[in-house]
Amino acid sequence: MPALCRDCLTSFDGPGRCPACGRPRVTRHEELHSLTIAHMDCDAFFASVEKRDNPDLADKPVIVGGGRRGVVSTCCYLARIKGVRSAMPMFQALKLCPDAEVVKPRFDAYVAASKAIRAMMDELTPVVEPLSLDEAFMDLTGTEKLHGAPPAVMLARLTKRMKDELGLTGSIGLSHNKFLAKVASDLDKPRGFSVIGKAETRSFLADKPVRLIWGIGPVAQQSLAKAGIHTFDDLTRWDRRDLHARFGSTGERLWHLARGEDARRVSSHTPVKGLSNETTFGEDTSDPDILDGHIWRMAEKVSSRAKAKDKAGRVVTLKLKRADHSLISKRLSLRHPTQIADTIYRTARDLFDQVNEPGPYRLLGVGISQLAHADSADLEGDLLDPGAEARARAERATDKIRARFGDDAIVKGRALR
Repeated sequence: MPALCRDCLTSFDGPGRCPACGRPRVTRHEELHSLTIAHMDCDAFFASVEKRDNPDLADKPVIVGGGRRGVVSTCCYLARIKGVRSAMPMFQALKLCPDAEVVKPRFDAYVAASKAIRAMMDELTPVVEPLSLDEAFMDLTGTEKLHGAPPAVMLARLTKRMKDELGLTGSIGLSHNKFLAKVASDLDKPRGFSVIGKAETRSFLADKPVRLIWGIGPVAQQSLAKAGIHTFDDLTRWDRRDLHARFGSTGERLWHLARGEDARRVSSHTPVKGLSNETTFGEDTSDPDILDGHIWRMAEKVSSRAKAKDKAGRVVTLKLKRADHSLISKRLSLRHPTQIADTIYRTARDLFDQVNEPGPYRLLGVGISQLAHADSADLEGDLLDPGAEARARAERATDKIRARFGDDAIVKGRALR
């Protein structure tokens, strides 16, 4: 069976450790050297950047987030082992992991690291489709002649370069379409390299829960469960027309994905109409502090995706779904496009304050639309918010000073709370 050592990049056949370096980090698969669609997902990206830039954090559980918004943005694997998760209220996270180090997000550091990784991916293939700062699809079809090595070897080389040159790690999913590549990248994190081949697609998916499908959150899982659908096997038993009749266009999508079919192409030129992030709460809530924390986290996510794609949005949208499933949507047009998390948050928070319909709410989302290139972002201040321009300038100036003199050269008052 074809095998690849992810440490020394030696290709060989057979079982056991790498015959060249003797190490055990070996990936084996019958279709290892014929698959070309990949998904790369950085491991605990924000927290990993913080640990890299501050060696004192290396062996400590790290939570990125906190402050007055009181919500976890992300955390390292040491914190995850204790049960900490993104979007969790900070007081709850610190109960689970009281020895955690809480650090404030530094988005410009994350953007810089993301661009360095993207440059490495661009050397492998011109077909890179970023999803956010820390993950992207790649199509390496036809690149073997260019590099003199199959895609699997080049992907292993990519993650090795990330570790050696940037001090960051990532996990690779390799398959024959985007859906399965993304599923594969999450199978063996951190520092994983998982393969799902064409021949094994149906057998691999059979007993897997439908929550593996991108976009199937808790609410969708409940709807599917009411129809007796818990696994991919359950889905394949449904007739295509019946799925469409029950779930509409989603049913059509489910029919194909249940069989591991995904016709979407990896595209670096797909026009993006909007960027958004939303979450469905485990329990409906009206707590203003919890909701405020989630608005901030959504704004961070949207800002991250905008920066990864060099985009800015002129329209900010807030989406709420009440306990009775009634939908509330509010939007506001800015004078100039923005990609700054603080601006997106403040706008979305103002929209939330204008909501007259009482909670509790089951879902919250924040997004930006009417996208433009990042060059047009945050050019002027807002007359209704005189401090906006100053905050944007201060943020950029602070990043330049920190890049030259270190992270502790300037400490914001917010970081002392």
